[in-house]
Amino acid sequence: MRMRSKLLAAMAFGSSLASPACAATITGTVTGPDGKPQMGVFVVAEDVKTKRTVSVLSNERGRYHIGALPAASYNIKVKAIGLKADVQRDVAIALDQKMSFDFAVQRRPVEWSELSTYQGRKLLPKTAEHDLSHKDTFFSTCFQSCHSFQNRMAVGVRDYDGWFDRVKYMSDTVMAGEGRRITPKEMEDFARYLTVIFGPDSPKPESPETMPEYKPLVRSFSPKAMNIAYVEYDMPAPLGMGPWSGVEDRDAKIWIPYYGRGNEVIRLDPDTAEMTHFKLPFARTAGIHSVIPSADGTVWFVETALGRIAQLDPATKEIKEFQAPTLPDGKKAGAHTIRVDERGLVWTSGGPVISMYDPKTQAFRHYDVPATYANTVGRNGDQWFTSFRADGVIARISRDGVLSKFQPPTAGKPQRLELDPDGNVWFSERQGNKIGKFDPKTETFREYPLPGPEASPYAVGIDRDRMVWYSSHEQDTMNRLNPETGEVTEYPYPHPEISMREFFLDKKGRMWYASSANNKVGYFYYNDEAK
Repeated sequence: MRMRSKLLAAMAFGSSLASPACAATITGTVTGPDGKPQMGVFVVAEDVKTKRTVSVLSNERGRYHIGALPAASYNIKVKAIGLKADVQRDVAIALDQKMSFDFAVQRRPVEWSELSTYQGRKLLPKTAEHDLSHKDTFFSTCFQSCHSFQNRMAVGVRDYDGWFDRVKYMSDTVMAGEGRRITPKEMEDFARYLTVIFGPDSPKPESPETMPEYKPLVRSFSPKAMNIAYVEYDMPAPLGMGPWSGVEDRDAKIWIPYYGRGNEVIRLDPDTAEMTHFKLPFARTAGIHSVIPSADGTVWFVETALGRIAQLDPATKEIKEFQAPTLPDGKKAGAHTIRVDERGLVWTSGGPVISMYDPKTQAFRHYDVPATYANTVGRNGDQWFTSFRADGVIARISRDGVLSKFQPPTAGKPQRLELDPDGNVWFSERQGNKIGKFDPKTETFREYPLPGPEASPYAVGIDRDRMVWYSSHEQDTMNRLNPETGEVTEYPYPHPEISMREFFLDKKGRMWYASSANNKVGYFYYNDEAK
């Protein structure tokens, strides 16, 4: 296929770490509990020193192939819901060496922390106050925003006091200053419900697979979806909140914001996994939600919890902060997603208005579009935004400062957006379960329905072959939409709680992401080598 052959060349793993001609390879077969080939099992090679991982899938014949590995010592393991196998530890691999390991997986109980958000919504206990629907304030506050339940709730048991402490910490420390605060009454209510679903006397069974409702909720994947591989870097989060995105600068380094109390941006060298930390000089929660390198070599980021933007000079490590003046009605302008256009103007979404900062004049200008979320630089100096509410618009600010608003056909809560080479605007409709396309030339919309239930598209990106990729918040899948046919291919992701917010294409054609709930930054590529 034209798309596969071109993108495979562009996104090849060897282009970033080592030449395929002088790199190691691990292959083998995965068999199931019945002794037959097992499809859809992740085989993971983890560099013992750097913690960088490569995760590939076993195909219809149970075969897997991990190629272009640098010389190192690796732990090689399998990862699949409800399955287990022994780990091959400290396997030393030399350049150009070929090794083979077979895995015979055995069954184990499915854990609650392995479920997708959608499965959890359907299977976790309900109460008269909480049904885990989109109208449930507990769901929208605790399952849908910064994280879901898998990595922070399902992995431990707490009593009421323990859960109240966690809810209060989230409201007072992590969320500090951003959006609405959780009221004392809500804290008590949320803690009571968390005690029901993850407390010592929870009525849920030990494993969700014992429930008759579980099996119909298990998603299957096509054999053609087994050809994806993920390269990921472990990003420690000592202050509780990890990486929010990953974007390449002019020197092919990746910049990563740490949200909540993280209070730093990190520069990652993809070739060596070396990280350079640029910390804020204070402990107060800044909420660094977004970062973007600029053409002059500096890096801009937002301090969402404080309503500020900041500029970092990596050479000197100097950080300059800029506070937008209070609006005439007394509200803060807000700062959520940040971009820098070709003129050096700094644009931010978030809050009741769109903000533009001119570093030359040190002046802010605002545009009246509330609840904006995504923000991207368009063609001819245009700037594009989504308004993240049910009836939200797609907004454009032209080079000469003219604001235009365009209403999508579906009240789907537009969230992220990206532009293709023709200038068409592609956006995710989080609650509409669609991908939308807006043609600025004709000012017309086209929408693509997505497979579900609850497709819940969040991050969106466009690869070099104009395929549209999106992450599903509730299904924990990576997905590719073919705009010509409308066909969607759903790909498994190796971790529960996918939590991807933005995709960025690098110079080699690789799509970068962060999975904040799993403390990972990485990219994916096609892996067609398993035979």
